[in-house]
Amino acid sequence: MTVQTVGVIGAGQMGNGIAHVFAVAGYDVLLTDISRDALDKAIALIDRNLERQVSRDKITAEVKATAMGHIRTTLKLSDLGQCDLVIEAATERETVKQAIFEDLVPHLKPETILTSNTSSISITRLASRTDRPEKFMGFHFMNPVPVMQLVELIRGIATDEPTYKALHAVVEKLGKTSATAEDFPAFIVNRILMPMINEAVYTLYEGVGSVSSIDSAMKLGTNHPMGPLELADFIGLDTCLAIMNVLHDGLADTKYRPCPLLTKYVEAGWLGRKTGRGFYDYRGETPVPTR
Repeated sequence: MTVQTVGVIGAGQMGNGIAHVFAVAGYDVLLTDISRDALDKAIALIDRNLERQVSRDKITAEVKATAMGHIRTTLKLSDLGQCDLVIEAATERETVKQAIFEDLVPHLKPETILTSNTSSISITRLASRTDRPEKFMGFHFMNPVPVMQLVELIRGIATDEPTYKALHAVVEKLGKTSATAEDFPAFIVNRILMPMINEAVYTLYEGVGSVSSIDSAMKLGTNHPMGPLELADFIGLDTCLAIMNVLHDGLADTKYRPCPLLTKYVEAGWLGRKTGRGFYDYRGETPVPTR
């Protein structure tokens, strides 16, 4: 299976990063979203991020120009039908992903590999709602995609070996490293990371420490580059809550119960950096803890 054309569904934080790295690696990328504004913002952001890489001598101006030439956008999901590989990077809600695949599948050529960038949802279950479970995989990039080196490759129960090998080769061409995970809730990274973040929220909820003391303790005490609450804001508290719910529902263990304070922040619409407030308030010049 040779992959040259790549369709990316969703022009948000993950989708634009995925489009960025594929374009730099020489793939032809077709990026789609339901919003023209989202697509325009994604292209502008990719351009800025590539320019930042040029300024830091990570890539040349010629590579940037070539990469931008590799990216096209469309509002029509059906336009992705002729791509060799499709990566769904929509919101972390299973019903949304299933609806996307249902609309897309009739337009796909038989050999197209279909993947999801889901951070926690069952690959086997998503694949079962398509016409090609053997050509379906989890293709989980880390955020921010242009910076982070890891890609989790998750096989569903029906995924065949040629599909796995094709995606393994794609990861190598991107200059990234793959880790193969079994199809259990949240896979490897989020199975370990999210309970830690959730426990940090419990530590705040129970008054053990303030936002700043918890983050400082983990940065200086365990050498983490970012504190867990700061990281939660970066990821998005709604995404953190969604993954904890997947873990809690999928593994039926009370140790994965989402902290009520995390739920409260999401109910308030304080989702982190993307909304201007989370465990920190980002509306001023410097972030200020909200508790």
